[in-house]
Amino acid sequence: MRADEYPLLDEFLYNAIYIPKGVLPPPKSIIQKDELQVYVKNFGERQGDLALVAEADGKAVGAVWARIMDDYGHIDNETPSLAISLYEQYRGFGMGTAMMKAMLLLLRKNGYMRTSLAVQKENYAVKMYKSVGFYVIDENDEEFIMACDL
Repeated sequence: MRADEYPLLDEFLYNAIYIPKGVLPPPKSIIQKDELQVYVKNFGERQGDLALVAEADGKAVGAVWARIMDDYGHIDNETPSLAISLYEQYRGFGMGTAMMKAMLLLLRKNGYMRTSLAVQKENYAVKMYKSVGFYVIDENDEEFIMACDL
């Protein structure tokens, strides 16, 4: 992802919010909350900020990004947490899996030993995360905290 594309992360962050069927989506202003801004605020200014974008039809349709942050998937200060987002009409074709595999390789090339993320237990993406090597290390009532050894 080029630096001039980093502003797209706001939209991808909103799109990454899991909305169960039958539940109204939250207002877009939700991403301004501190606990969500940790994913995107000043992205690219911290050492270890890494992002990839998926393109289709000449436009960005998905993104996966990583940074060391105290987020929902935080496990320690040496492990970057991931976020991934793909527009709904592009899901189910393997793009998310390809983005995730590419990010895992990029993290490994940058010297990281593992990565982590948080995902709601009922999110269909749990299956994809497991397929690329993530495993559950902790959980609460709603979410799994998952890690992947690189």
